[in-house]
Amino acid sequence: MTPLPNYFLADLPPDAAISPVVLREACLTLKRNRAQYLAHRSTEQIVRLLCDVGDGWLQPENPFRKLALAEGPAQTGFGRATLERGLDQFFRQFTPENFRALLVQELGDARRLDEFCATPGETRAAIATGPELLVHIAAGNVPNPTLMSLALGLLTRSAQFAKSATGAAFLPRLFAHSIYDFDRKLGSCLEIAEWRGGNPALEEILFAEADCVTATGGDETLAAIRAKLPARTRFVGYGHQVSFGFLAGGVLHGSRGRKLVAAAADDVVAWNQLGCLSPHVFYVQRGGEIAPEHFAQMLAEELERRETTEPRGEVSAAIAAGIASRRGIYEVRAAHSAETRLWRSKDSTAWTVVFEADATFAMSCLHRFVYVKAVRDLAEALRGADAVSGKVSTVGLAADEKEIRTLAEQLARWGVTRVCAPGQMQNPPLTWRHDGRPALGDFVTWADWEK
Repeated sequence: MTPLPNYFLADLPPDAAISPVVLREACLTLKRNRAQYLAHRSTEQIVRLLCDVGDGWLQPENPFRKLALAEGPAQTGFGRATLERGLDQFFRQFTPENFRALLVQELGDARRLDEFCATPGETRAAIATGPELLVHIAAGNVPNPTLMSLALGLLTRSAQFAKSATGAAFLPRLFAHSIYDFDRKLGSCLEIAEWRGGNPALEEILFAEADCVTATGGDETLAAIRAKLPARTRFVGYGHQVSFGFLAGGVLHGSRGRKLVAAAADDVVAWNQLGCLSPHVFYVQRGGEIAPEHFAQMLAEELERRETTEPRGEVSAAIAAGIASRRGIYEVRAAHSAETRLWRSKDSTAWTVVFEADATFAMSCLHRFVYVKAVRDLAEALRGADAVSGKVSTVGLAADEKEIRTLAEQLARWGVTRVCAPGQMQNPPLTWRHDGRPALGDFVTWADWEK
């Protein structure tokens, strides 16, 4: 396949250093291009382009999709099938209906990025304006949050600079190239770069030029970034979050139980369990036709099957050693207690399932390593997860119709920001409020016109 042209800083050879002078000029160029090519476009035009780009990524012969699937395993560590599933789920969300729903949810009226609009019965009208330069400090675990941030930034008519973690720019770079391919002028309002964190000379330039900075990472990383920003610069930080599943006993029977096993495997396999939406633990209620320990065994069998159709891919020696060490702990426990069991892939670290009667939440070492824990009810599961209260993003919830609303409300009051069906944990809708925050609302500035 023809190499990608050098449109972005991330396209430069690995040994090409980015200097403060080059970075400042890149930011100024982005602002000039935004004023000329982006600021005056309509929301309808932007949505149409994003939908065209998304549809292109779903086509087997699309050059960017082909490159992502051909080189992605070596570049990202994800297997081809994992990349294909993840990218398809993401780009299927790019429809006019979904973008309109997002705009109405966030702004009250889909036209509010274009003109003053009043809601029925109001004499006050309002318009929303995005930042001139929006900077994204992206994490390197999964690509979708960065791709979504770029799409949202285009909706707000913002020039954007996405700084990826070292070695993580491959898919954001391809996405930016696909936008450039559809519309060169719009693509010129984007910049993708990567460098190792902790470069004060570059950070000072980038943060001084930014009107809004988004960042994803651990709490210490976010605090460090916030401390470096000028007082006028808006900051939107997404800290470390965890997720888990809860399966009520009333749905653990027959074909439905088997479907829930497959759905749980989907959640573990998606992006190799590396995102904040991926489950560390499945809490399984006692009393169902399928007992929690049996559910764990069925999940292990399903993960073994998935390894033949959607293999995990290679991991570093350090990660493999960490998984092996964790397995060793549970092998000892299982040998001495009937309340612990371990299932594992043979001759590899491809997947691991640990069953425990202890309800205490356990942080997985990820890469398809998951816990199944037996509980009496949701209340016991939440007591077990008390240590991560306030840090839980998503719960995959399965229950019968008569109790599922009550359970979802219980989770929301406890602090969970998203409840979904098992199998969809790593596939949030376009309208998802990331960590309970507005998707667009944190970027825009409102102006009211009191007529």
